[in-house]
Amino acid sequence: MKAGSYQRLGVNIDHVATIRNARGGSHPDPLRAAFMAAQAGADGITLHLREDRRHIRDEDLEGLIARVSLPINLELAATEEMVEIALRHKTHAVCIVPEKREERTTEGGLDVARLHHSIAPLVQTLSAAGRRVSLFVEPDPIQLAVAEAMGAHVVELHTGAYAEAALNGDKQLADYLAVQLADAARLGTKRGLEIHAGHGLTFENVKPIAAIHEVVELNIGHFLIGEAIFTGLDGAIKRMRALMDEARS
Repeated sequence: MKAGSYQRLGVNIDHVATIRNARGGSHPDPLRAAFMAAQAGADGITLHLREDRRHIRDEDLEGLIARVSLPINLELAATEEMVEIALRHKTHAVCIVPEKREERTTEGGLDVARLHHSIAPLVQTLSAAGRRVSLFVEPDPIQLAVAEAMGAHVVELHTGAYAEAALNGDKQLADYLAVQLADAARLGTKRGLEIHAGHGLTFENVKPIAAIHEVVELNIGHFLIGEAIFTGLDGAIKRMRALMDEARS
């Protein structure tokens, strides 16, 4: 993989809110985490406003928009309620993701090919309102083709399968999936899509994905918030930033 230009890091702060909600009250504050992420070198803040509000809540989104200067990437399900919220609140980007009530975390990419007729109108509505629309998809040529046809500006490639293989020590499978992600990134770029990637990335597995020239942004959350317990959020973000920069060079 050839060296590329600077790659952006979006920090997902959802799980700061998860910890807060476990006990109730206002501590720890996701807004404070966003400020710290900005100081540590994050290029954007990502948050997933779930239908059940299990972590980030509407007032968190409002506070972030009002007080955080970094670009905000709002992840949401493909529902009318969520699209209405996205239309009410101006964010840098809106990323449509799959969502199931019973899942602990996002389990895969959005099947935009199968759900084309329901998702395409949402993409058109958001785009017409001036929103930069992203679709969270598997690194599959068909999904990329449909995303382009829908008029999406960005696709975020789901790196979960790769991350799981790397975590399980299956180097052969992890290497294969990294190549698959690289191929999808190149194909998506040729189709005029901006390529992001994320899910399950850690200090140990980020470099092969960060090294993909066409991937211009990584979105990482759960690992960084977890690592912050041991090293602090500032240290966790700075180390991830350094590993990404090493991979790009």
